[in-house]
Amino acid sequence: MFTGLIDDVGVVERVERSEAGRELRLTSRYTGLTPGESIAVNGACLTVRESGDGWFSVAAIVTTLDRTTIGSWTAGHRVNLERAMRLGDRLGGHLVQGHVDAVATVESVRRREDALLIDVRLPEELEPLMVPQGSVAIDGVSLTVNALPAPGILQLSLIEFTWNHTTLGALATGDRVHVEADMIGKYVRQLVAPYAVAR
Repeated sequence: MFTGLIDDVGVVERVERSEAGRELRLTSRYTGLTPGESIAVNGACLTVRESGDGWFSVAAIVTTLDRTTIGSWTAGHRVNLERAMRLGDRLGGHLVQGHVDAVATVESVRRREDALLIDVRLPEELEPLMVPQGSVAIDGVSLTVNALPAPGILQLSLIEFTWNHTTLGALATGDRVHVEADMIGKYVRQLVAPYAVAR
């Protein structure tokens, strides 16, 4: 379980194919990592395989590659990182599982005074899970839904701290991002689905 508060931005150092899947070696400031520990890498929960001074490795299996952009990452790619939360930690973001629901595409990026507005085109299945002023994780970053300005469009409003301390400040039109919808909304949708009236 994660909070969506990014505490490091890492860089893909090397990509290899192994029996474990697509194996990535990442640079990071983390210390004291242990094999088997969970880390959210751009919002995808991955397992530490090995680690050393300033680096760690993870692997993505085929089902993870099917649901994420990890298959397109190459050396030099920057990623948002978050270690799993401990019980008793402050929950400054929202409950994030590290389970990417879909990949979405950036429609536009523009400044509006002190905010960076980013419009993202969502896959149809995620639209019902978006609520104005609700929570969403984009590339692992806990964000607030600023608006739903058009069908299929999610608008985010980033503060200066977020665009300077995550990879989101470098997003451009056409970029693909990981989306994790609010966990509570997903459970509610599943629970009420048998009772929903078709329209």
